[in-house]
Amino acid sequence: MARKLAQLPQKRCVACGCYAKVCPLGAVTVYRGLYAQVDAGRCVGCGKCAAVCPAEIITLVSREEQL
Repeated sequence: MARKLAQLPQKRCVACGCYAKVCPLGAVTVYRGLYAQVDAGRCVGCGKCAAVCPAEIITLVSREEQL
């Protein structure tokens, strides 16, 4: 399992969806254009979503921090 995980703070996300389009495993989902969520089971921590996020709010954290 990957050591990193994308973290997306929902309160700051504008749900533009650009990050969901670049995720190679479809780990980021936008719900009704209101918020987005990262599926920890699918995220491999590649950082592609963080690289394209226009608000620069997606960070990669260690999986241990999520527990």
